[in-house]
Amino acid sequence: MPSLANQVVRGYLKATRANRVFIDAESARKRVLDRSVRPRNYGPPRRLRADVTITVERRGGWPVYTLTPRGRTPRGNVVYAHGGGWVHEIAPQHWALCAAVTAEAGAAVTVPIYPLIPFGTAGQVVAGFVELALANRETYGNVCVAGDSAGGQIALSAAVALRDEHDVRLPGTVLIAPALDLSLTNPEIEVVQPRDPWLGVAGSRVFIEHWRGDLELADPRVSPLAADPRGLGPLTVFCGTDDILWPDTLLLVEAARGAGVVVDYHEAPGLPHVYPLTPTPEGRAARRVVIESLRSALAS
Repeated sequence: MPSLANQVVRGYLKATRANRVFIDAESARKRVLDRSVRPRNYGPPRRLRADVTITVERRGGWPVYTLTPRGRTPRGNVVYAHGGGWVHEIAPQHWALCAAVTAEAGAAVTVPIYPLIPFGTAGQVVAGFVELALANRETYGNVCVAGDSAGGQIALSAAVALRDEHDVRLPGTVLIAPALDLSLTNPEIEVVQPRDPWLGVAGSRVFIEHWRGDLELADPRVSPLAADPRGLGPLTVFCGTDDILWPDTLLLVEAARGAGVVVDYHEAPGLPHVYPLTPTPEGRAARRVVIESLRSALAS
């Protein structure tokens, strides 16, 4: 049974109409215009963790932050793709998770501030993540990718591109409620939609049209569910059942396991989108799994 804290989170999402831009196309179009004219701050919170050091540089025209464990040599690297519907900037919850991975898994965590719509597109951004992962392999050795929601799409698309274009099999990919098929045509989405307090189809499609650029929706750089999963490294996947991305997550898990990929799947009955990032007992437990999964993958 979902915790009381989860019910509070759900109530907050409903009270603030967090799903407005995702369920209404006109609200989505206004959000794209607003965020393109008035970009939000993307820097890390002033108070993050005292045991983490943060540096920033420009790589490929992007601000790229690197979090490292203070006073220790990092063991491997994680390239993290933040979510936000490809239109919203990185949030404090993302920074907190990245800092926890850095401190508790002992890894360097790379956080690219990638271009959002209407300026960024899937082809451009996925290629940028691939380049970062390749460069970081030279610096740190083992590299994993991770991401949530829209960032989960970027992370898995990058893992596919690394396999197909560079013959690189990542030791671990962590996906938190990933967007997988951007056609949003899975009929089960309509069944889940009334339970989802956060996401919706009509507004998401506005964002997706910008994001895909000149690529087809079935291109794996846009919809990684379209890719053959054979040959991918181990996946750790999280999704709540009150998330319209859950039906496609089930398809990914089934396809990947059927193709011989090791999948550690964590399904949360009654929980909403990106529950591992929420201030709930379920979220805290999931974050511990994320950290341990990345620690183990980087030690392999």
